[in-house]
Order: sequence, then C-alpha cells, then structure tokens
Amino acid sequence: MGWIVAVAVLVGVAASLFAHLSDLAMRAHERLWQAWPLATLLLLPVGFAAGAWLTRRFAPEAAGSGIPQVIAAAEQRWTGRWGGQRVTLKTAGWKVILGAALLVCGASLGREGPTVQVSAALMRALTRGLKGGPGRRSMIIAGGAAGVAAAFNTPIAGVVFAVEELAKSFDFRTNTMVILIVVISGLAAYALQGDYAYFGVLNGEGQLTSAWLAAPVLGVVGGVLGGLFARCLTFFIGAGSNPVANWRRAHPVLFALGCGLVAAGVALASGGLTFGAGYAEAKSLLQDHPGRGAGFAIAKFVATLAASAAGVPGGLFSPSLATGAGIGAAFARLGFTIAGRDAVVLGMSSYLSGVTQAPLTSAVIVMEMTRDPGLVGPLLLAALLARWASGWVQPEPLYHALSRGWRLPREASA
Repeated sequence: MGWIVAVAVLVGVAASLFAHLSDLAMRAHERLWQAWPLATLLLLPVGFAAGAWLTRRFAPEAAGSGIPQVIAAAEQRWTGRWGGQRVTLKTAGWKVILGAALLVCGASLGREGPTVQVSAALMRALTRGLKGGPGRRSMIIAGGAAGVAAAFNTPIAGVVFAVEELAKSFDFRTNTMVILIVVISGLAAYALQGDYAYFGVLNGEGQLTSAWLAAPVLGVVGGVLGGLFARCLTFFIGAGSNPVANWRRAHPVLFALGCGLVAAGVALASGGLTFGAGYAEAKSLLQDHPGRGAGFAIAKFVATLAASAAGVPGGLFSPSLATGAGIGAAFARLGFTIAGRDAVVLGMSSYLSGVTQAPLTSAVIVMEMTRDPGLVGPLLLAALLARWASGWVQPEPLYHALSRGWRLPREASA
C-alpha cells in the first residue's frame, strides 16, 4: 500500500509538471503570435502534419485525447505489444512531448485528456508485479481518475469521472435517475423555501431564480451542440467506415495538413481567439468581459474539431469548457435577467456534458473549478438535460465510441 501511495503522489507531481509545461507552451505561442502573426499561422498546418506523422511513426497509441485508450485498456485483455502500448511510459512520454509542441503551434487542444492517459500509464507501469494489491484494471482506472483530479484540481470530479466514464459501474439509466431525483427534490425544496441555506441565505434570491429558469434552455442548446461536435468527430476518426474516414486512414498526414489549414483560417478570422486550450478566453467570459459570445463559440467549435480530427495528441475538456463559456455569454447578452457569470458557468457545464455525455462529471468539474456551490442545482439540471439532448444527436457517448477503435488491430485504427 505504501508503494501505491508513493506512485499516486508521483502521478500528481507529473500532472502538475505537465500543466506547467503546457502553460509555458501556450505562452511561447502567444509571444510568436505577437511578433510574427502571419508566419505563426503556418505553424498550425505544418504542426498538424508533422504531429500526425510523428504520432503514427513512433507512438500511434498516443493519438487523440487518450481517454478512449484508457477505457479500452481497462476493459479489454492485453494481447501482445498492441494491448500494452495504450498505457505505457513510452506512450506517455510521446503524449507529453507532442501535446506541448502542438500547443506551441496554437492547436485548440487541452492537456486534461492526455493527463488521464499519462497518469494511467504511470500508475500501471509503476505498480506492475505487486502481489496481493489491486488488479491491473483498478490501477488504470485509478490513474485516469487521478489525472482528472490533478489536471483540474478537482478531486471530487476525479472520483465521479472514474465511476461515470472509466469504470462504467452504473449504466446511463441509473445515472439519469440519480440526477433526476436530486434535481426534482431540489426544485421542490427551492419552490417551498426559496434560496434556503442551512446556515443562512448567502446569495440573492432573484439571481438564483434566473439560473434555474436559464438552466433548461442552456442545457438543451449546449447538449445539442455538444452532441453535434461528438457526432462530427466520431464521423472523422471513429472506428466506422465512411468515405471521409477511409480517406483519412489512407492519407493521414495530408488530412492533418487540411485540418491545420482550417484551424489557421478560423484563427485568422477570429483574431487569434481560438489558439490554445481556451483558459484565458473562458476566464475572461467568467469575468463578464464584453465582445465575445456566439462568434467565439462557433470559432472555437470549428478549431477544436479540426485539431481533434487531425489525429494528433490533445484533449477536449478545456476547449469544450471555453466553447460552452461562449454559448453562455451569448445567452446572457440576449437580454435575459440572469447574470453573465452564471450563464457562462451553466454554458460550460452544458456543452461539456453534451460532448462527453458525462453529466455528473461535467457539473462537478465546473462547480469545483468555479467554487460556486450555490449553482449546484441549476448545474445538475443543465448537465442532465444536455446529456439527454446530446443522446438524440449522438446515441453513443463520444469516448466509448472512439474506444472501439482502440480494441481493433493496430492497422485498422491507426
């Protein structure tokens, strides 16, 4: 047990170092953009093409978010090299190097999904051979959960993510029923008691009422748009067969180059707002800065889809939160009485839930990140409705749909 605790500490340290490296990479790109804006745009197509080639040549299992690989590794027996390389130190090393390099290029990708794969790889590699301890599957799931917790500094969300997304311990109907009962009882209590808090009312009643009224609208809108993103990405890089996906498999570097050109065009049109993970833009919208909303959300949607479809290492969580922030800001500026910050928070949770179809994880992550427990009821309602709306657009959750590709022979999923 002592060794497992030590490895868990190491996972947290590694996640923190990766976060720092990612921040340095995005700051390096910002300096390049300020000094040579037009030349910097060329980094996107060149970087995507080079990243796709390097990934396929040296670490094909490091492609994409990394969460589908962790799900596949946890659920399936390993068979030779293919099975093992999904969560190994080699794959983790390439994930960190290429992920940071793509952020220098300005790719609209996050580090959270890669952190899940890196953490699972560290946990699995450094606990192999332990006698009498938890099994391989438990270590992979625990490592992935630790990655979420360390990446966002959200320990509760890490536990929820392990149950809801990695372990699949509860089916969708169980998750939905739990959230639905909590939401309904919360609404009933709110209707009878108003903005009631055990140790006294801390927030204004009118603002919370507006949040409850806005949550269903933002939940459905965010869910539909998140489901659309997931459906498009599954179409491009999923295990299924269609003309576009088949052409991508036959010409991966050229396809990545085209994705880079699309990303560069969107970045140019948006004035550089779509570069990177989207931390700064989401934070700006949370502070109710004017001038960004629907336009930013659309641009970030396209830029993230282009980066993810290129097949290079990079995650979806942070760009999805930034896109959702834009949706919430657009809603707040339509003239509704809800405060801009609350609408942004609800938009973040809704869109992330629509993309991942993991409502509990989405709501808890946003709640822990914003440190605003007063919105927990509206957040859960918005996330649940987003999951429901997303399911109509994309029936199978994104990460599980993509994980099917990592259960196939290497040549078929590369």
